[in-house]
Amino acid sequence: MGDWESNETNVNPLNVMQSIRGILTEEEEITFMNILFSSSASIRSGNFGLSRKEVEKYLRIQGNDEKFHSFIIRVNQAVSRYFKVIYDERRDQIVVVMRVPARAARNTLSKESLAILLYMFYQQEVLQHEFTLFDQLLNAFGHETTKANQRLLLNIDPLKKIGAIEEYDTSSQEKAYQLTAIGVNMFSDSFLRRTVEFSQSHQLNKEEVMKFFRRYNLYQKGENE
Repeated sequence: MGDWESNETNVNPLNVMQSIRGILTEEEEITFMNILFSSSASIRSGNFGLSRKEVEKYLRIQGNDEKFHSFIIRVNQAVSRYFKVIYDERRDQIVVVMRVPARAARNTLSKESLAILLYMFYQQEVLQHEFTLFDQLLNAFGHETTKANQRLLLNIDPLKKIGAIEEYDTSSQEKAYQLTAIGVNMFSDSFLRRTVEFSQSHQLNKEEVMKFFRRYNLYQKGENE
């Protein structure tokens, strides 16, 4: 899994990784390895990461918030230059993402796939929609192009393969997608800030970025969201 960039610095990351057993207990080390293993797209496609219950079972700390969060903090302190452990409480999903240079990240997703992911991020993280309908994506990106359905599906497929989104069961015939913890955390604060700066031509802080997303609603008044 990939993270678009790192804002944290670990001066001697390789030395720390060599001595990680001095930071974590044996149970915590095995738990980290299991999270890392389960976060692999080639191992658990469509079912990335572990639930909190699974992690607590490995750590033998059921219901202990302090020990659970201490584990995540200490792992991230040790491996923060290359990896990041993420706990998404809303989705009950704990995953490990790998930090990669921006150039490598650009080779992972096309501009079209990235735009789709940003659109879904806006809908689900800013507007707090539970999912995004395929028809909404089609209306936003492909309704004026030939073979729009096929082109859209081709650009959605890479997002599913890297675990950024998953299909959502709407109990109807409508196809829908939901962001995963990986998809939500692929965008760093600075990436989102630069995205808005590009369209606004001036620098903004994080709070202003979120205000922008909330103010410029994609929908016209009177339309169904």
